[in-house]
Amino acid sequence: MYNTRYFYVLFLFMCLNHAMCFSQNKSITITGLVLDKQTNQPIEYATIAVLDNQSKKAITGSITTQDGSFSFPTEASNFYIEISFMGYTTKTINNFKTANHTINLKTVLLEQALEGLNEVLIQAETSQTVFKLDKRIFNVGKDLSASGASALEVLNNVPSVSVNIEGVISLRGNQGVQILVNGKPSVLAGDDGSTLGIITADMIERIEVITNPSAKYDAQGTSGIINIILKKSENRGLNGSATLNVGVPNSNSFGLSVNKRTEKFNLFSQLGFGIRTYPTDFESINSDLSTNTTITNIGDSEFDEKFANILIGADYYINERNVLTLSGSYAYEVEDQTAASVFHQSNASNTLTDSWNRDENTEATNPKIRYELQYKSDFKRHEDQSLIISALGNYFHKDQSSEFNNITTFGDLDDFKQESRTDYRLEDYIFKLDYTHPFIEHYTLETGSQYTINKVSNDYAVSNVIGGVWVEDPNLTNIFDLNQYVFAVYTTAAYEANKWGFKLGLRLENTKMNTLLEATNQTDEQNYTNLFPSAYTSYKVTDDFSLQLGYSRRINRPSLRQLNPFSNIRNNYSISEGNPDLQPEYTNSYELTSIHKFEKLSFSMSLYHWYTTDVVEYITVFENNVSISKPENVGSNNTIGFEANGKYSPLDWLTINGDLNYNYFDRSGLFESQSFDFKGNRWSATLTSKVDLPADFDFEISGNYNSKYETLQQKVSDMAFVDLGVRKKLVKGRIILNLSVRDVFASRIDETTTTQPDFYLYNSRQRGRFINFGVSYGFGKGEAMQFSGQRR
Repeated sequence: MYNTRYFYVLFLFMCLNHAMCFSQNKSITITGLVLDKQTNQPIEYATIAVLDNQSKKAITGSITTQDGSFSFPTEASNFYIEISFMGYTTKTINNFKTANHTINLKTVLLEQALEGLNEVLIQAETSQTVFKLDKRIFNVGKDLSASGASALEVLNNVPSVSVNIEGVISLRGNQGVQILVNGKPSVLAGDDGSTLGIITADMIERIEVITNPSAKYDAQGTSGIINIILKKSENRGLNGSATLNVGVPNSNSFGLSVNKRTEKFNLFSQLGFGIRTYPTDFESINSDLSTNTTITNIGDSEFDEKFANILIGADYYINERNVLTLSGSYAYEVEDQTAASVFHQSNASNTLTDSWNRDENTEATNPKIRYELQYKSDFKRHEDQSLIISALGNYFHKDQSSEFNNITTFGDLDDFKQESRTDYRLEDYIFKLDYTHPFIEHYTLETGSQYTINKVSNDYAVSNVIGGVWVEDPNLTNIFDLNQYVFAVYTTAAYEANKWGFKLGLRLENTKMNTLLEATNQTDEQNYTNLFPSAYTSYKVTDDFSLQLGYSRRINRPSLRQLNPFSNIRNNYSISEGNPDLQPEYTNSYELTSIHKFEKLSFSMSLYHWYTTDVVEYITVFENNVSISKPENVGSNNTIGFEANGKYSPLDWLTINGDLNYNYFDRSGLFESQSFDFKGNRWSATLTSKVDLPADFDFEISGNYNSKYETLQQKVSDMAFVDLGVRKKLVKGRIILNLSVRDVFASRIDETTTTQPDFYLYNSRQRGRFINFGVSYGFGKGEAMQFSGQRR
């Protein structure tokens, strides 16, 4: 029996040994090709993983080569295959055939991942708006009328947002809006709105409109926050695009965007240079109603700028959960502005008494530097748990000089010359820490802090020729320094399930600010601490109908332009200056939004209410035919508004997008014993139609209307204008031709009138029609039209 047992044991051992030897010799080769389903382009560095069917753990694997192919051996016998890549939906393969010790998966197509569950799309073919719990995300598409345009033109296409001819941005008609770039303040979004022109339409990935920002965000901006997110490709390998633009008025530029993604690094860069011209026609009337003396001014100006900008940066993937990002950008602009205007002065009998010409020649250089270091860590316990630490620096310097020459053509006024110089420097430093911690199920806690340093110095002087010698005017010459420090801490708690969600938050901010006029040693200091609560809730009634309710408290600190007391002497009879004693505005904001989806129609409607105290308004005083406008804190403002925007696709080849905003306001204020109580309303509407034509042609036309409205002293006229564009795709979208016409009928005119008991003022400005033609080419896995290189 012992021998028999020994025989069976020996036989079993021999069989197992033979099976193991056979298994070790039976190596299987897995091969295939991975392509992007949409573009049919190869995906480099995609991961091919072989996983055990029982334990679900990885056994072996490989990555794709530059042409998307892969081939590697495995000795596994009970497994399945997963193919994945960042930004794409993972594909799992359980059924495959083995032939001649080879598994040939042939061509595997990966689809780009769609993120953001429980979101509602309002637009699709061009740009699209996504509604989230506390913000709306405007994903920037290839809108035809924005071809070759700047961020300012793109913002004009975003629902709820409008931009006037001077680059001043309003959200639902309120200028108290904070502009961020990639979630942080930037010199590109400073007081001078035109600086946003360094950002072009093709550089923008999406724009976030946050009408009721949560406590996580900086409390600055009474009407909310607009966050411009720039593109940064994550595609593996070498990708990019190049764009050439030409236009009338003069608009020539070249842009290049290049991205290289490897296993450990993502290197990204953008380069642009060009020249632009902005012609402007203007007219003003100053009437002294007590003496019936009138001064009119009619003229035109031409603003030319040459620019070059470069951005470079790198993401370093320390491991799969930790990323370090370092980026920097440099821009340099050379500005030349010439203006020629004619002044006429008439008396009470409307008889001409004096005439003179005033010519301007302005030159300026503007270097801009921005640098950022960011560390992000994701945690293993939850995919949404993260820690972000960042440091950001901004620097801007304007060196400007202007010469003004007055030549009398009628009357006995003396000829005279003036000049002004500006040496302006700005430094911003922002240090942030944000931590997100999901817990239990559907709950998330956020906490963090931010410290912001703003330093500004403006050395300004005005000189007149006296006795053939330039002499500085001490009343218009000084150095203005501003230092502001804001420290903030916040926490939010959120619950978000399939049907219902809420988010509560509280932010504490301490602000220290001091200003100094060096020549007169005039100082002003402010130190105040505020709490800013926020609350949101949303409920999905059905898959096609949702409701959102939100509240936030906001602050609008005075900008440098509002604080700087220096006068603008471009027109000696229409002067604006700042007020160093200006106090911040405070707003309580409430909003109720409904979101609807139908088969061919989707839209949203919002009711909102703002209550603002210490409202900043420009007050104009008049003396000796000179109007001086200065910001003051005047009372409170109650605003109730309604907004609707949506998309309708009645046919496969036709898409219509619309936006309507109406608000009614009740002002109450007292300034220097004068009552400024009044009521009014304003509304705006935009309607855009996109038509898909045969032969890969697209056509788009957009109509815009802004109603007339009143401020404390002014009446602002209504405005209507039309934009259109045509696009042609070539080589499967690799090459794109664009023709755009902005303000087709040259009807976009900014016009204001001020009527008071003792004076009357009229001002108008117009820039006219802009025509642009662009050619874009995308290479690698990049798309055409990523970056145009244009300044504005």
